[in-house]
Amino acid sequence: MTDPALERALKALASARRLQILEWLKDPVGHFPPQEHGDPIEHGACNMYITDKLGVSQPAASRHMKVLLDAGLVIATPRAGYVYYRRNESAIDRLKEDVADV
Repeated sequence: MTDPALERALKALASARRLQILEWLKDPVGHFPPQEHGDPIEHGACNMYITDKLGVSQPAASRHMKVLLDAGLVIATPRAGYVYYRRNESAIDRLKEDVADV
């Protein structure tokens, strides 16, 4: 990761709620109810379920997801009027390597 990308990722991880979202997305089947339009493994968790589980407003949840998306830590997949999010494991692995090198 370049320095600006590393800084964005570290800022994204500086939130307990965003860390919690990433933890939930490790096991979307175990943490979210069955989904009608997206496979939890292939597409991730529906933004509606993430919002409900966080217990925040939809705009607040969307802001958290945008920060994670902009940092490259999650991948968004639009399906049937909803957005599904899954972890970007390759980016997370690179981040771990970059932090270890600091």
